[in-house]
Parts: sequence; C-alpha cells; structure tokens
Amino acid sequence: MAAGSDDHAMTTATGAAWTSLPSVSRALVLSAAAVVALVLFVVTVAVGSVSIPIGEVVHLLLGQEAGEQSWAVIVREVRLPRAVTGLLAGAALGVSGLQMQTLFRNPLADPFILGISAGASLGVALVVLVAGAAGSAMVGGLGLLGNLGVVGAAATGAAVVTAGVLALSRRVTGPATVLIVGLMAGYATSAIVSVLIYSGFGRLERIRAYVAWGFGSFGGTTWSELQVFVPVLVVGLALSTATTKQLNALLLGDRYAASMGLHVRRARLAVILAASLMAGTVTAFCGPIAFLGVAVPHLTRGLVRSGDHRLLVPAVALVGAATALAAGLVAQLPGTDATLPLNAVTSLIGAPVVVVVLLRLRRRGAAVLT
Repeated sequence: MAAGSDDHAMTTATGAAWTSLPSVSRALVLSAAAVVALVLFVVTVAVGSVSIPIGEVVHLLLGQEAGEQSWAVIVREVRLPRAVTGLLAGAALGVSGLQMQTLFRNPLADPFILGISAGASLGVALVVLVAGAAGSAMVGGLGLLGNLGVVGAAATGAAVVTAGVLALSRRVTGPATVLIVGLMAGYATSAIVSVLIYSGFGRLERIRAYVAWGFGSFGGTTWSELQVFVPVLVVGLALSTATTKQLNALLLGDRYAASMGLHVRRARLAVILAASLMAGTVTAFCGPIAFLGVAVPHLTRGLVRSGDHRLLVPAVALVGAATALAAGLVAQLPGTDATLPLNAVTSLIGAPVVVVVLLRLRRRGAAVLT
C-alpha cells in the first residue's frame, strides 16, 4: 500500500481532515443521535404485525404490566430481543467499518466488502456442521457453550481473512487492488461454505436455514443467545474505544505513526481483534449484513465533521445503531406479516452513499479506482 504523501492524500479524501465542529455542536450532534436511536428502539418494539400502543410499550419496558397479557409476551419475547440485537449490531458494524477504513486507509473498506464477514460465515458453518445443529436459524439450539463456540469460530475466521487481506495490501500500491483482494477472499470463503452446506452434511432444513441466514435478520436471536451476543459486542466496543488514539495515529500512515512512538504492529493487532470480534459476532447471529459498515462512517463524518476517532467512535456507534434499527423497521413491513430481507434494505441505504463517496473522491482527485 502506498505510504507517506499518498496515505495523507487518501486520508484527506476520506474526510479525515474535515474541519471540526465546536465542542458544543459536537455534543448536540451526539445527543441528537442518541435520542434518535432511543426513539427508533421504542418504535421497533412497538411496531409489528400486532399493533401495540406506544404507552403500553413504554410501561412494559419500564417493567410494569400491560393491558393485555399477549402484548407482554410479544414485546418481551419477540420484539425486545430484536430491538436489542439491531441496536448493538448496528453500532458494532459501524465501528468495525470505521476501523477497517482507517486500518486500510481506504474509504470503501468494510467487513462485508473486504471478505471479513465471509470469513466469519465460514467459521459459523464449520461449527454448525460439526455440532449437527439444524433448525430455523444457523446458530439456534446450540446452548450457551455452543453459542460461545460459534462466536469464537466466527471471530477467528474474520481475523484470519483480515490478517490475510492486510498482509496482501502491503504488497500492492492501489487502493482498488485491496478491495479486489478482499472481494476475492470473500468469494473464496463463500464458495467453501457453499460446498460444505451442499455436501453430504447439507440436509434440506440446513440448506433452508443457511439461505435464510444469508439474507440477514435481527429477528432470529433469543434471550439465551443474547447472553453471549450482548457481552461480546460490549467488549468489542470497549476495545474499539480504547484504541482511538492508535487509530488517530494510523490515520496519518505507518511511518508517521511509528515516528510518534506508536508500536504499529501491536496497534494493528488490537484493531483487528476488536473489529473481528464485532464483525464475527454480528455475522454469527444475524448473518452477513451488507453496506452498514461502509455507509455509517461516512454518514457520521458528514454530521460531526471531524476525523478525531475519540469523537468518531461513539458517534459512529450511535448513528450505526439508529441506521440498523431504521433498516430493521423497513424490513419488518409494519402492519403486515411479511418481511423483507434485511440485506435488501441495507443495500438500498448503503449503495447511494458509496456512489456519493466515489463522486466526491473523483472531484477531489483521489485515485481510489486507479
């Protein structure tokens, strides 16, 4: 990958050198993002095929009794786990996408495009096939230890692909080549998963579960699975928050970061660990979710107008949570029993953002596609 002045040019092109907003304005942006995420969380719990008054939903969320017992079951056992999943998954995917864009110094990098989600999918498929689990979800029915095993396998698969793409990226000079390498890694791992699923292991119910899982969904997690999902993502987000200074240094290029006293290899490993843990966990329980990782960081930069990761990481987490909840709401088709594939909705959100980024880079003369 290009170093020195090329890295600084790419950094500027991706918005890292944007003029910072005053501290009061940044606090207002963060507060507004938090309020929007909270409102969308409550609406996600309230909206569905069965109409439940917002007031009753708030009472249930506060631990009070509802007017009808069926409402309590729907909210607490179906909609609340879905809302918690969307909230944390969006935050994790947004932050991991920000980390990938900084680590690779590429504005179009994210776990899905770079094949990291595909690596996590391979780890999930291996564990599910070995465990012999089948059902309505890829990781359903494995129990606590099984869920931990799935998360570990997914994070390992994501980390292996990330490390491989990162190693190859250091041997090439064009950012577009890095994306192509990531796409090819994703295709290769996806091909291996397909062979495993459709081999002798692949009973009909397993194939159906895998296909449905590949569409992406926040609605497949249960409270028992959230016992693993929530703590792991909280740890991943905490690790990401702890690496903000290292990300700021890496944004300026390896040579400059090293001259500032940063242990570059150790910093890269910390970023890979946090991003792989989050992307792998989300992929394991929700499927490979496309475009959130690449779109949310750019949307957030447009709001906070800052390249400081000490501000970007919490802001991206909030905007990612709100975006994921909004996408989940659209996918649920409120008022009907039908649902859309979550990836279809996130693609409609993310694809225009990618196009705008490409056009902006072209105007600024950044050679992203050369």
